Amino acid sequence: MTERQWRIGMVVAMLAGVGMAWPVSGQAPKTPNPVLTLNTAKGVIEIELLRGDAPKSVDYIVALVRKNFYRGFRFHRVERMLVQVGDPASRDVSKKAWWGRSGGPSIGVAEISRRLIHVRGTVGLAHSGNPQFANSQFYIMKDASPSLNGKFTIIGRVRAGMPVVDTLQVGDILKQATIK
Repeated sequence: MTERQWRIGMVVAMLAGVGMAWPVSGQAPKTPNPVLTLNTAKGVIEIELLRGDAPKSVDYIVALVRKNFYRGFRFHRVERMLVQVGDPASRDVSKKAWWGRSGGPSIGVAEISRRLIHVRGTVGLAHSGNPQFANSQFYIMKDASPSLNGKFTIIGRVRAGMPVVDTLQVGDILKQATIK
């Protein structure tokens, strides 16, 4: 993608009300990034993963996706500003009170970039206080939240499907996640 194409995409995205988790410098990425596709009960969400900014974190999520780890998970957290998925306990409706409290093994590294910011469509790794202990849980921002900047590893941005994100409810199923 050329810088010109990126700038045109940014204008189109802004007009459509979709924020982008591009570096603050405004430079487009130079190499193609993997795309994570979430096939939910409400529709499809496409996420461009930012391997250049968070290589270990992105590789961790990609490895989980390739093992079908996320199949059948439920969105366990839905708030005005974000939705969250990735807790294995969410497969079991009888454990709803415990959703959001577990995940896969921690990544063990915090890849926090000061260049990336939390805007609509940003995808980041959830954690319970220490970004080094982020695991399989990730969130998608529905609104900008500058207070999260510099505190969470940003792994991607939604390329398509923000209207789907806006309709998600607690308990909605992630049918399948794939990588292109």
